[in-house]
Amino acid sequence: MLNKAPKLKNTVKSKMKSNAIVRPTTEAMIELLALLFLNNLAEEAKTKAFEDKSAIIRDRHVKAVSKGVNFASLL
Repeated sequence: MLNKAPKLKNTVKSKMKSNAIVRPTTEAMIELLALLFLNNLAEEAKTKAFEDKSAIIRDRHVKAVSKGVNFASLL
């Protein structure tokens, strides 16, 4: 298990087409957006598990809602 959250800077830099500089403030915004997305995904999965009358959020609940959760809705 990881002791701290992985840095997204290397992931973002590997996905970018150009050699742009990712500043600390931009990195912080990326990390916050990722956390908001994961929080939204977890809330939707919790709702789906409740609808299925399950006390535990399982992978099938996350997969079911991951198709409907939109990253752009956080912006």
